[in-house]
Amino acid sequence: MNGMTGEQIRQGIIGLAERLVQEQLGGDSSGHDWWHMFRVARTARRIAEAEGADVFVCELAALLHDLADEKLVEDKEAGQRRIEAWLNEAGVSPGDTDHIMEIIRTVSYSGGHGVPMRTLEGRIVQDADRLDAIGAIGIGRTFAYGGAKGRLMHDPAQAPREAMTREEYRSSGGTAINHFYEKLLKLKDLMNTDTGRALALERHRYMEGFLEQFYQEWEGESPMFRKTP
Repeated sequence: MNGMTGEQIRQGIIGLAERLVQEQLGGDSSGHDWWHMFRVARTARRIAEAEGADVFVCELAALLHDLADEKLVEDKEAGQRRIEAWLNEAGVSPGDTDHIMEIIRTVSYSGGHGVPMRTLEGRIVQDADRLDAIGAIGIGRTFAYGGAKGRLMHDPAQAPREAMTREEYRSSGGTAINHFYEKLLKLKDLMNTDTGRALALERHRYMEGFLEQFYQEWEGESPMFRKTP
């Protein structure tokens, strides 16, 4: 790395992280694949630029955040140790490594147990991850994940679950449509940053429109069938 600028070194590490994630999650079909990481990292970068945060920490943490997610790995702690070892081998500074690992351990919807993210960078990565769960992409990911877990698309007899335990949240129960009420429609009010809140509002409204259309089609309704006076 002799003769390279700090920015060139950082971009080299980002490139290595992208290849790592592609290798490990390139074949995932549950909505937690490489492209999820790609989108979260790009969104985190843009929010970081708007909010004046450390772009490198945000982007790198976003790229790696699901490599130790309990939805994807059998041993979350072992996954976190592998990420930390990779960061050290890649030449990330000890301070940035500690910061990134803190974000990864607490970024998920259930992983933080409701504890606020300590740093601006953590709040940004959490916003970016939550933004990828809502809007048009969030709708697509909901049905991809539901299909991967064998969940029904919709069952009017099943009410959304309230106050779920972690085990209930991770279970294969529930339906794809109920997931909107159990989690996705709540995310708008959980955003940390002004930029995240603005983006979430736009995506939240899109989901509301989708659900309205979904229920109309489910019941075979359409404006075409409505008689005019």
